[in-house]
Amino acid sequence: LLSGGTTSYFEDNPVKENAKAFDSNKTEKPNIYTPLKERKADFLEKNQECYSTSAPQSRSKSQHQSSTEKQSQPLAKNDGESQNGFHKMWTLLLVLLISVLLLYVLWSGIQDGTSSRRDAEILQEFRARMEKLKNTYQSQDPDLWRRAHASLEKRLNSSRVQMEPAILLLTAGREAEKALRCLSNEIANAFASSQNATTISINGVDKAIEDSDAVKLEVDTELSSGFSGGKKVAVVHRFESLPAGSTLIFYKYCDHENAAFKDVALLLTVLLDEQSLRKSLTFQEVEEKVRDFLWAKFTSSDVPSSYNGMDTDKLSGLWSRISHLVLPVWPEKGLPLEGCT
Repeated sequence: LLSGGTTSYFEDNPVKENAKAFDSNKTEKPNIYTPLKERKADFLEKNQECYSTSAPQSRSKSQHQSSTEKQSQPLAKNDGESQNGFHKMWTLLLVLLISVLLLYVLWSGIQDGTSSRRDAEILQEFRARMEKLKNTYQSQDPDLWRRAHASLEKRLNSSRVQMEPAILLLTAGREAEKALRCLSNEIANAFASSQNATTISINGVDKAIEDSDAVKLEVDTELSSGFSGGKKVAVVHRFESLPAGSTLIFYKYCDHENAAFKDVALLLTVLLDEQSLRKSLTFQEVEEKVRDFLWAKFTSSDVPSSYNGMDTDKLSGLWSRISHLVLPVWPEKGLPLEGCT
């Protein structure tokens, strides 16, 4: 403010100018958000164009995938059906196998049960018959019954694998000839009858003067055909009367390991030259007496020509096969004059 009436002029006030300039700058300052919106719009537009451009390719790709999936669906379905059929087939085979095994076990059990009952019936019948014989032949040594029974009973068990036949050699002095014949027949019949079978009977005395080879063939035929036909026991009476060479056929039927028939029994009888056997003799002494008797009978130089074919070595082999069990028989009172009961 100046003196002299000079008026102050404030329009050019720098403060106001600065304020105006600031307002001006504020008004004219560009909006930074506008370009962002434009960029966003441009981006969306371009993106829309890209989408519209790539959409056919995507649709084509989608259609190709859909077509591929549709083509693969029948294959997958066929594979599934094939696997299901394979599993069903194996399941059926497994069921059939188990059924067969169960039927086999059941059938085996039935067979075993039937065999066991049959064996029990046979054994009971055999024991009853042997007990009856024991009551009839009361003069015999108790060991004769025990040993004969034990040897024969083993062959009555069908479930047991038979390794060799039962061989019994019964011997007696002249005074017990009838008891020897009757008792050997009775024991053989008890063994056979309990199995619903019959007995083969061979008499050495009837063949004593025949040719040795012919007798050998006859004995072989009788034993083979009889055992093959279901007979279970053979009695060879007066074994010592057979031509010596013919007795070698018993290698075939009395062998320990290779007998032609293993589930059978053979009863051989030997009648000694002496009048009687002492009851004081042990079983071992009786066995030795029979062995010496057969040695003299079959290897003597003064025997008929029909006895040719036997020597000490052959007789030794024969004896080892027929001497499993040598049992003495004592005379019996009250036996019938003809035949045996």
